[in-house]
Amino acid sequence: MKLDITTLEGKNAGSVDLNETIFGLDPRADLLARCVRWQLAKRQAGTHAVKNRSDIDRTTKKLYKQKGTGSARHGAASAPQFRGGGRAFGPVVRSHAHDLPKKVRALALRHALSSKVKDASLIVVDDVQLSEPKTKALIERFGKLGLANALIIGGAEIEVNFQRAARNIPNIDVLPVQGINVYDILRREKLVLTKAAVDALEARFK
Repeated sequence: MKLDITTLEGKNAGSVDLNETIFGLDPRADLLARCVRWQLAKRQAGTHAVKNRSDIDRTTKKLYKQKGTGSARHGAASAPQFRGGGRAFGPVVRSHAHDLPKKVRALALRHALSSKVKDASLIVVDDVQLSEPKTKALIERFGKLGLANALIIGGAEIEVNFQRAARNIPNIDVLPVQGINVYDILRREKLVLTKAAVDALEARFK
């Protein structure tokens, strides 16, 4: 599968032959959903908590005598049904993370890349480098490429000037190739890969 390579100025810079086993799959929504759920669950803080009955500092004296009042047989005032009592079955501090096999995660990444190719939302650029970190100049170049909502994947390291210029632009994410992930690919309309990123991905899935 051949795809044209462009520059940040919108000029043609040749073409690249994409690997069909990485970029030519028929995307499976179930795999993508599993991986996104795994990613979001893993980063969820899980710090929500409430005071249970044992955490309430109230008297444990019996409210009233056991018999003769015609009321229910209550004990401590920290019971959930009383105002100021502990909450029943409330959330506790815990981890929401769950396991997802490594092969499934790798397959989901390939399906995410393939989905961008299928939607004609993948752009390959020769390199992402700027002579000076000017956001305004970078926005003009993105306008030529039609990038208003995009994830840009560079090589092992992102050039400093480009990173500084891009970090002020809303709806534009920049990551090195080792940080590529399914969730960030799917949450942006366009995916921009440098030639170095394409080579790194093909070497990774070789």
